[in-house]
Amino acid sequence: MSANVAEILVNTLQNAGAKRCYGVVGDSLNHFTDALRHSDVEWVGVRHEEVGGFAAGGEAYMTGELTLCAGSCGPGSLHFVNGLFDAHRNNAPVVLIASHIALGEVGSQFPQEVDQTDIYKQCSVFCETIASPEQAPRMAAMAAQAALAKRGVAVLVVPGDVMTQTPQSKLDFQAHTFDYSIRPSAEALVPAVQALNKGGKITIFAGAGCENAREQVIALAEKLNAPIAWTSRAKNYIEYDNPYQVGMTGVYGLEGGYHAVAECDTLLLLGCSFAFAQFYPDGAKIIQVDHEPNQIGKRYPVDVGIVGSVADTCEALNQAVKPNEHTGWLEKCQKRYRKSLEKSAHDTRSNTTIHPQELTLAIDRLSDENALFTADTGSVNVWMLRHIHSGPERKTLSSLQHGTMANAYPQALGIQLAYPERQVIALCGDGGLSMLMGDLLTLVQRKIPLKIAVYNNQSLSFVELEQKVEGMIDAYTELENPDFGGVARAIGLWGKRVEREDELDDAVTEWLAQPGPALLEVMTNPMELVMPPKVEAGQVGATALYSAKAVLSGRMDEVVHLVKSNFLKR
Repeated sequence: MSANVAEILVNTLQNAGAKRCYGVVGDSLNHFTDALRHSDVEWVGVRHEEVGGFAAGGEAYMTGELTLCAGSCGPGSLHFVNGLFDAHRNNAPVVLIASHIALGEVGSQFPQEVDQTDIYKQCSVFCETIASPEQAPRMAAMAAQAALAKRGVAVLVVPGDVMTQTPQSKLDFQAHTFDYSIRPSAEALVPAVQALNKGGKITIFAGAGCENAREQVIALAEKLNAPIAWTSRAKNYIEYDNPYQVGMTGVYGLEGGYHAVAECDTLLLLGCSFAFAQFYPDGAKIIQVDHEPNQIGKRYPVDVGIVGSVADTCEALNQAVKPNEHTGWLEKCQKRYRKSLEKSAHDTRSNTTIHPQELTLAIDRLSDENALFTADTGSVNVWMLRHIHSGPERKTLSSLQHGTMANAYPQALGIQLAYPERQVIALCGDGGLSMLMGDLLTLVQRKIPLKIAVYNNQSLSFVELEQKVEGMIDAYTELENPDFGGVARAIGLWGKRVEREDELDDAVTEWLAQPGPALLEVMTNPMELVMPPKVEAGQVGATALYSAKAVLSGRMDEVVHLVKSNFLKR
């Protein structure tokens, strides 16, 4: 018997490497899920499709392999939007099967009719409708190939009645994968070589484009005696075992990375698309390397642009540039970085106060060397990027390009399914966790051994920081939370709450040792600020204005707590 469209889609995507499909069954999707039932692709039923989008993105990002989502017509597929925007901006290869109303009803304002292509074209590398069974084999292969080659989301909109139809054509389309590099010409390198040969204070700023170029980047840094600052997305590739690394710049960064970028004479951007212009250097010579021509000069004016893969370009530059014998600049940046790391750790003097950095450092110290971490957007993400060290197998993931709340444990859910024998740890804010709590039930139902840490500061703390920096009284950020540890126990997870610093290490050890899903809630200091590497005069003035307003509003105790928590020695 010939395969129908639903079966063709499943077979083609499975042959392209897909192992799991996330979604909620029902309605126009039923024939697709029935085809999955007869395949080797695992169906992962979630309680909310947004969680499914995050989970698929997390799995695809960590594995580099194709992962699937599937949604029913209208509302079901729409629920994936936020999770798939995040997956797309994280360069995760995901295919969404967005089922549609019957083809004959399209355009008649039929119940649940939604134009999925207009919506998903904003967050995809491929987005097409299968309007006839003959299109199915070709479209499925094209979608998988685009997702894998372009590292993003591909969307197939499929009317429910088309799912059951059988094509007459017997052509067997399949997705192809490619391994290639882009090496710039010798002539294209000349301006960069001339600039680097002048010596002086040279800094490398490494971005996500360094994913497969770690050895070449470090070798070039060795020849130039150049400190390597890195963007938050490059942490997994550049940070570990790197004698030249000086951390991040920007709001998430510390002083080593900030000064290395801001005060250099020559800045070499490698696969880097750092968006915040105020952190670039004034008057420096800027050289940018990227395999995408449209990235050159996109974020900040550059003097020299080179189109090429980072690995090939660094290898070519290393052969062409003269060694830089001066080490003073590198040593100065490294000293600043070490001091700023120590300063940012924030040890406590009181067992009744737990700083979020202390919780993060305890998790870093007690977790496995091949553990995988996710973090919610906001202050928790800062603590992860600063204080969870990466390694050859130890990786991190957060919503850096999309910047959404509630990403951490849904992403970690998918990662844990892909790596069932490894520690997967989700670092969650109380606001982020409570936004999508329903799929904690999925962890219980499927016995997914995910470990969730909740930083409970009873507020949307990053929003509070934004308000205070603007000189505002913080408003509408307070959260009245439940006992998250008790909630976890009530629905079948291991759960515990910690309120004292001297109980922290034992609690983290016990939590990580649990064989099944486990949630550790830690009451962290609500007055902790994310201190950037450089505090502008306007920020100081605005924070002082906030303090004055708080005093006049009868909140003097908060001002005292803020000062003690962030500006006085522990």
